[in-house]
Amino acid sequence: MSIPSLPFCIELGYNKHMILLEYEAKKILKDSSTPTPKGYTASVKIAPQTVELPLPVVIKSQVPTGGRGKLGGIKLASTQEEFTAYSNTISKLSIKNFTPSTLLIEEALNIDRELYLSLRIDRSSESIELLAHQNGGVEIEENAAESFFRFSLSEAPTLAQGEALAEFYDLESHSFALQEMLKNLYSCFVENDATLIEINPLILTKEGELVAGDCKMTLDDSAAFRHPEWSFEAGQAESNFVTLNSDGQVATIANGAGLAMATVDAVSASGLTPANFLDIGGGASAESVLEAFKSILEYKNVQAIVINIFAGITRCDEVAKAIITAKSQLTHLPPLFIRLAGTNYLEAKALLDAENIPLLPTLNDCLAAAKKEIAHV
Repeated sequence: MSIPSLPFCIELGYNKHMILLEYEAKKILKDSSTPTPKGYTASVKIAPQTVELPLPVVIKSQVPTGGRGKLGGIKLASTQEEFTAYSNTISKLSIKNFTPSTLLIEEALNIDRELYLSLRIDRSSESIELLAHQNGGVEIEENAAESFFRFSLSEAPTLAQGEALAEFYDLESHSFALQEMLKNLYSCFVENDATLIEINPLILTKEGELVAGDCKMTLDDSAAFRHPEWSFEAGQAESNFVTLNSDGQVATIANGAGLAMATVDAVSASGLTPANFLDIGGGASAESVLEAFKSILEYKNVQAIVINIFAGITRCDEVAKAIITAKSQLTHLPPLFIRLAGTNYLEAKALLDAENIPLLPTLNDCLAAAKKEIAHV
């Protein structure tokens, strides 16, 4: 889950990183004394037929992407019949090109409130930044940027910071519990070389307990030599999509962390507002690029898409095929400003020429054209 309109430091793009599945992230949280729901995992090779917890239970698809709930990947089963039917359906459900190998089955919590809490690397302050909001859950992106509570942590959280967070949540009675949770999350973050721990929602139960209802966690792959215990199902992420400003005018698609960072910086330097950071990875396919276009269409104010590809493992013709498919399948696609170079460039140019889709020689040319287009809107 990404947060709109924040100057999000996209240090995730600097290093290869691993996006953990929810059950993997929650195991790390539990080992760090952060409360999580009771639950267990089941392989989809044999879709689970018998529930091992008291009903109702929540069945969750374990795929390395957000939006599972809205796309049918999370279901509440109140009866054995529902459990069997939902398990079978979710086991076969593809979500953003990911089909689960594992299901997570958890107790259904007695929810009073859904909050938001995350820790992430803040490159500008060279610290771990805490972000919190009183309204968590699936609509977190609807919250205004200035309504988030935030502070930097250069060392373990103090009781005063726990009290400040409790006051922000209007949970003064939970000051000690929140300070203890922050301390444990901070240790978890540092000890596991994390770049992001996002608990959304952080659930306050009607019994007064704070529980990590869901967790997204990314780890710095370059620190793997320190962690012989690492063995995760999802592995290294193929792409990195981060919302920078949901009201931005320009969406970006690039391959490689450095190039993606440079593309975003160039958009900002040109006087335009980038909506997102997207590194489609080193082996992007036509399918993954098409999914990127679909994600970009969720931004309502984007008036131009800048595509900046220097192909190595990623092939220009694969990107070209995705562009052609996107233009034919996706309505209301904003104008595209495309720079391609590298592997199979000539094949890509031939494909795009046949569809009258122009290429531009440099990123600066793309930005100049995009700026001219936006000025006329």
